[in-house]
Amino acid sequence: MPLDADVHALIVEVVEKMALVRRDLAKQGDLERYAARMARVEQKIRALADAVAATDASRGQAITKAWDTPARSLAERNAGHQRAQEKE
Repeated sequence: MPLDADVHALIVEVVEKMALVRRDLAKQGDLERYAARMARVEQKIRALADAVAATDASRGQAITKAWDTPARSLAERNAGHQRAQEKE
């Protein structure tokens, strides 16, 4: 599933946000209440990452990374954005 860069960036951002919500639910002790829903969300995100990885492994990996380690993914994206601004 080929994606253009803008669509890929939006997907990664959405996945990061969902993963951060999952983390917040876990911290608040509410994750058990939503465990089945979050499991279905994770299943769909992993399927999306696999479909993307079939044509572009690095983009598929970025989606998986955004789900598994959203804070790190967000920090790396922000650092890349800052580097781009410094070059301008």
